[in-house]
Amino acid sequence: MSTPDLFDDAPPAPPVPPVPLTQRLAELRRVLHHHAHRYYVLDAPEIPDAEYDRLFQALQGLEAAHPELLTPDSPTQRVGAKPLTQFEPVRHQLPMLSIRTETDTEASGAANFDARVRRELGLTEADPFVEYVTELKFDGLAISLRYEHGVLVQAATRGDGEQGENVTQNVRTIGQIPLRLTPTLATSCAFLPPVLEVRGEVYMRRDDFGKLNEHQIEKGEKTFVNPRNAAAGAIRQLDPSITAQRPLSFFVYGLGEITPVAQGGPKFETHFELLQSLKSWGFPLADQLECAQGATELIAFHARMGQLRDSLPFDIDGVVYKVNSLALQQKLGFVTREPRWAVAHKYPAQEQLTTVLAIDVQVGRTGKLTPVAKLAPVFVGGVTVTNATLHNEDEARRKDVRVGDTIIVRRAGDVIPEIVGVVLNPVRAEPVEAFRQAQGKRVAERGPLFTMPRICPVCGSAAVREDGEADYRCTGGLFCSAQRKEAILHFAHRRAVEVEGLGDKLVEQLVDAGIVKTLPDLYRLDLTALANLDRMAEKSAQNLHEALQKSKQTTLPRFLFGLGIRHVGEATAKALASHFGKLNAIMGETSEVAASVEQLLEVADVGPIVADSIYTFFQQPHNREVVNDLRQAEPEGCGLHWTEGEPAPRTQLPLTGQTFVITGTLPTLSRDQAKDLLEAAGAKVAGSVSKKTHFLVAGSEAGSKLDKARELGIEVLDEAALMTLLASFVGEKT
Repeated sequence: MSTPDLFDDAPPAPPVPPVPLTQRLAELRRVLHHHAHRYYVLDAPEIPDAEYDRLFQALQGLEAAHPELLTPDSPTQRVGAKPLTQFEPVRHQLPMLSIRTETDTEASGAANFDARVRRELGLTEADPFVEYVTELKFDGLAISLRYEHGVLVQAATRGDGEQGENVTQNVRTIGQIPLRLTPTLATSCAFLPPVLEVRGEVYMRRDDFGKLNEHQIEKGEKTFVNPRNAAAGAIRQLDPSITAQRPLSFFVYGLGEITPVAQGGPKFETHFELLQSLKSWGFPLADQLECAQGATELIAFHARMGQLRDSLPFDIDGVVYKVNSLALQQKLGFVTREPRWAVAHKYPAQEQLTTVLAIDVQVGRTGKLTPVAKLAPVFVGGVTVTNATLHNEDEARRKDVRVGDTIIVRRAGDVIPEIVGVVLNPVRAEPVEAFRQAQGKRVAERGPLFTMPRICPVCGSAAVREDGEADYRCTGGLFCSAQRKEAILHFAHRRAVEVEGLGDKLVEQLVDAGIVKTLPDLYRLDLTALANLDRMAEKSAQNLHEALQKSKQTTLPRFLFGLGIRHVGEATAKALASHFGKLNAIMGETSEVAASVEQLLEVADVGPIVADSIYTFFQQPHNREVVNDLRQAEPEGCGLHWTEGEPAPRTQLPLTGQTFVITGTLPTLSRDQAKDLLEAAGAKVAGSVSKKTHFLVAGSEAGSKLDKARELGIEVLDEAALMTLLASFVGEKT
């Protein structure tokens, strides 16, 4: 220590005050947010990763020592949350509406949208072009981000548009999503609104998806099918640390709730200006965003992005057009739950070459045998495709698809894998060109022509092809395990006998283990047997047992529908029950006194094919055995029961011959309830409006069906008018 100069008259320098801890923490967070934005959003880092890690660790140490000073917007919270037990529901302040998809993938799709917009705005050919914003349609998961005073407070999935799931902890792990917005990033708008909700897409880049699957393979774990599923699965992980390991990205594309201008919120004139402000506040915005004048520039953008599609670092399945002027958006409004001022314009299906490894035959619920080509895995339209249906024997032979062939596979509508054709002499060319070059050429040593097996590949029963039908069907009925699973699921459906909690996984387990071989076996399951099933908790077993007991009290239409008789849907089941009154009148005490085809043809809407199907079903001894076992009293039988009535009088019901369509949300009735009331009065309830429709029952948010009904001059009823109509002949019962 040095000796002080006692003769120095100068006063000692004041000590430098220490920087307050809160200020130090705030500065560290600000610097880390800044560099994270430079790295994740701008792709222009200013410091080495090691320096960022040093600052991050310094912040972690201070927060660990002073947990009371931890803030939700701290960069350390991207990976620090605890696992959840379940997601909480979130009610969107403004619904997250979907936009209409233009299925016309040609240039005319864009032209038609522009024409609709101009027509709705009352514009003529002499008026100027409508200005649009053109964007990419990302193949990811829609997310809503809510910021209050610049801090991310909530992230939610779209859900059903009205209510989603709270995934805030998981979204905080995504580096591209800012945890705090700072006015220093603002250029087009000098302040942040107190409340700001943005909407965007969480996605996974193709290169990140490839690395993720490589890592999965190294660990010996299952690979992901496509980037979209990987992203969606990551967001819905209950453990945020797992989400943090998935390389997710984000693009912003719009607004939800925002503080109104009158309360201090920003004022935007156009959608483009809005997006640029969001970008300036720190949100990543796709570079392919443009403004377009009229249909010609929409068409050019669609074509240009289609050419770039395969070279983009992420998957898209189309582009989006939005009217730029927010005032015009408001004027155009919405139809049903879709804005009139926006549309998603998709692309034609993508095609690739691959090889047929095998042709398997799958058996469906009704016994239909379907040939399925097993393919060498190929990435088509954003998905790894390994299977493609050949529909039936005729289709397989028409396309002449054989094991070992090189084929063109296409994802029709970017959804269903489809085999376009066989390339008999594969060449190094684009798939379509290769297909054209191969036309008319043959090669030696191809596999044998596909022939549908004449026995069921699952149960060994005979497989037959009905006259006039393209499909072969297994005759094993409820004895075929492939049909058994689907038959049980159909029987337990909510519109059939309804066994709540009996889902796919449980049915598969019950059938595969040999516990349930026929429908009556369901009702012989006791609590002990249910509780011993894999992943079946005691409470779940109790709930399922109670649901089975509850389902024993049903109705004749539900029971008939639940049997899964081919061609017998809900409406036909109701018509049968109404016409015959009792089950024995349809199936008879013995097969000799069952309803004949001629008697079945007397039922409304039952034609020869349906009548023959019903008659054949009840003529089969094993089907009759199952039905009798289900309705026989306990303890020998299962004890299902319902109230039977007398055959309906042969006079016409008041609304016989009248066709109704129901749309929108009714004030007090569900659609199913309204449908039941109408069908009880003899009406037919259809799903779409046509010239054959007599009445449209419209509730709130009725959309295109209401527009079409008005165009066709069809009478529109609200719920009150419907109830008045029904009350005219059913009185107080309705």
